Amino acid sequence: MTQTEQNPFPFSDSNKRYYTYDYYLRRRFGGKCAKLPLDAGFTCPNIDGKCGRGGCIYCSDRGSGDFAGDARHSIREQIAEQKAVFSKKWDVSRCIAYFQAHTNTYAPIEVLKACFEEALAEEGIVGLNIATRADCLPDDVVDYLAQLANRTALTVELGLQSSNDETAARINRGHDFTAFCAGVEKLRRASDRIGIGVHIIFGLPGEDDQDMMQTVRDVAALRPDMVKIHLLHVLRGTALAKLYESGAYEPLDRERYIRLVADALELLPPETVIGRLTGDGKADDLLAPLWSRKKTTVINDIDKLLFSRRSYQGMRF
Repeated sequence: MTQTEQNPFPFSDSNKRYYTYDYYLRRRFGGKCAKLPLDAGFTCPNIDGKCGRGGCIYCSDRGSGDFAGDARHSIREQIAEQKAVFSKKWDVSRCIAYFQAHTNTYAPIEVLKACFEEALAEEGIVGLNIATRADCLPDDVVDYLAQLANRTALTVELGLQSSNDETAARINRGHDFTAFCAGVEKLRRASDRIGIGVHIIFGLPGEDDQDMMQTVRDVAALRPDMVKIHLLHVLRGTALAKLYESGAYEPLDRERYIRLVADALELLPPETVIGRLTGDGKADDLLAPLWSRKKTTVINDIDKLLFSRRSYQGMRF
């Protein structure tokens, strides 16, 4: 029997023992979808002084949008540009407009509506993913998100990174876990059609394996629709880079990260879509860990570890 034939995980048609984003998109939309990263030109409350300055210690000046479009261009222009890039590898007849850079609900409601409606008006856009913070969900914005969820496939992606409040302070996150949970609950009360995604990061300064798995357990208890697991990477010019260059921060090694991801998958609900299993930075800006450049081999080794363990997503949920 092949690994696919031996796979006990129900939400898979391959050897993947977890609920991949690709599988979810194919089931929902009837085929592959391209996810187009966009930059609407927003900022963050821990950059502009509302709750802090400097932003999270790992973020570049693109606010996690290093691979997004050019904010100097309109949303329509960025979608066209990203389609041209992605069409070299994938079918772009179905696309998700991904507002990725910085905090994409941190602007007046009129500005947000103009951006999101401009994206929805483009041919082939079947859904919106909006990356934001749980402390940036004012009532008028949440009401509008609920309306959007009735018109399109909407996922609001909330950056948590860690449920440990000491870690949140250390990385200059600007809010605690209680505030994060309040944001999740606010979205849930507004509409059960709003998909909720949660971002977590492994390898944050000061955290051990137990801290990271506690974050996974805390996130699992929220039963999110999607989880993205990121590897903390060190980008040139960030506050984290200064820690790394001074010897005060050491990134995770490859084998430990693979084990942590496999452990996390076992703890997460089986029906939660896994939007990402690792992350990287632009090659010119990446200081460490350099092994993160080979994402495909890392993901393959996560698959191999799950197979060797005879485990799968949700096994210990």
